[in-house]
Amino acid sequence: MSFVVATVLSAPATGAWAKDSAGQAFIKKAIEGNLSEVSVGQLAQQKGSSDGVRNFGRQLETDHSTANQQAISVANSIGVTPPTEPGKQQKAVYQKLSKLSGEAFDREFVKDMVADHKKDIAEYQQEAKRQNDPAANYASQTLPTLQNHLQMAQSLSNPKTQ
Repeated sequence: MSFVVATVLSAPATGAWAKDSAGQAFIKKAIEGNLSEVSVGQLAQQKGSSDGVRNFGRQLETDHSTANQQAISVANSIGVTPPTEPGKQQKAVYQKLSKLSGEAFDREFVKDMVADHKKDIAEYQQEAKRQNDPAANYASQTLPTLQNHLQMAQSLSNPKTQ
């Protein structure tokens, strides 16, 4: 008898978890990404050889710090423990960039930021399609900032615009 009660009681929780797991996974990844962008932005301010790269780094740090506060709030509201550090792949990018300096740093940083923001925009657009969901709302609100970052990174990759 107690097995039946336990099964019935756990069914709604399982259903809710399955329904929201996409948003939960997205927000965890978003927080890791924000943490990564903040640290890489700080690195760009220290190691960038051009004003454009240093200024872009400052913008990344500011915007992704703000976005991360919002993402953490969403995570808490949907029962996700916010990550406290970037993911493995993001740490590897940081390590790679930290070993570079001057124009080599600028080139690699800009290349990584273009690729990263293209990937992020696609993921955020996908998440934003889900309706009436805190993670989807966060994605929708953050998309314009990510698109702006992509434009900034692309303009830095074209030396004629510097």
